[in-house]
Formats: sequence, C-alpha cells, structure tokens
Amino acid sequence: MTEHVSDNLVCVAAIAGAFGVKGEVKLKPFTETPENCVAYGPLLNATGEVVLSPKSHRVMKNFVAVTAPEVSTPEAADALKSTKLFVFRDMLPAPEEDDFYYSDLVGLDVKSKEGKRIGQVVAVHQFGAGDMLEIAPPMDKKTKKMPASFFHPFTKAATPKVDVSAGRLIIVPQEAE
Repeated sequence: MTEHVSDNLVCVAAIAGAFGVKGEVKLKPFTETPENCVAYGPLLNATGEVVLSPKSHRVMKNFVAVTAPEVSTPEAADALKSTKLFVFRDMLPAPEEDDFYYSDLVGLDVKSKEGKRIGQVVAVHQFGAGDMLEIAPPMDKKTKKMPASFFHPFTKAATPKVDVSAGRLIIVPQEAE
C-alpha cells in the first residue's frame, strides 16, 4: 500500500535511525545541500503531522544528525526508522529555471521528441551517478499487460525538455545508451 502525500508537501529527508546514545536522529537528506533538510521548519509525516522539530543539527558524512524534543532515546529514534519527512511546499524557495523538485516530476507524461507517448514518471531516484527517472510505460494493447518500468537519465541531453505546467517531459532514449 502506498502512502498518500498531500500535494502541498515535499519530501526533504528520511529517518535512518538513531545516532549516538542521547537520542539524536540520523536523517538521510534529499536536499541539494544536506543541512537544508532541517532549514524549513518542523519536519512532518505524509499526513502533515509534526514528527521532528529540530533544535540543533550537525552534518556528518552522508547524513544529518538532529536533536529534537520529540525524540529523547536511541530506541525512540530507531522506532521512527524509514519515516519520510516532509515540509510544506510554500516554505521552500521557488526552483530556478531548469531546476525542479522531484515531486513536480512524478506524474508527468513522458514523450519522445517525435511526440510518441512513452509513459509516465513514477519516481525519481538518486543512485549516486546522477538522477534517474523511473518511467512506467503504458499498457500493452495487444497483451493487456503492464510492461515493467524502466530507468532513464535525468540529464539535459537525455531529457531535453521539462514542462511542468503542461504536465509532460521529452526524453531522447538514445542519449541514455
């Protein structure tokens, strides 16, 4: 079952567990600058309820360690492991030209340069070598089955046009090879 996330929330981090013995919470940030995941107010769950109100933080190698009054023990921090953390969209700065929030890309129709419908963006992933779009192709009309989703690089060459207001993006599959 997938969680329903309000359109006015943007995921900025996920809880990776406890850090230390004093109840610090280890966050995996999804923001370009790691410490920005705690810069936009309280961190919420998918329904908008406050999970953490960061009081202090420190950036570690691949995560951010946070102290918050809601968590006082390592066990309490571990109990929240894998919780996605959100902030209200209006707390975030507007993206610059050619920058996008991942949440804006999910749901966009995917077309080729020739206008052929290729599918729909179902997720955006960071695997370490660059951002990847996960695209679900349309149902196969002959077999009436859903083909498996596939990954496509989210680079300017491989994804030359993104039009969030029109609800679509253009990809060039040969640029992914």
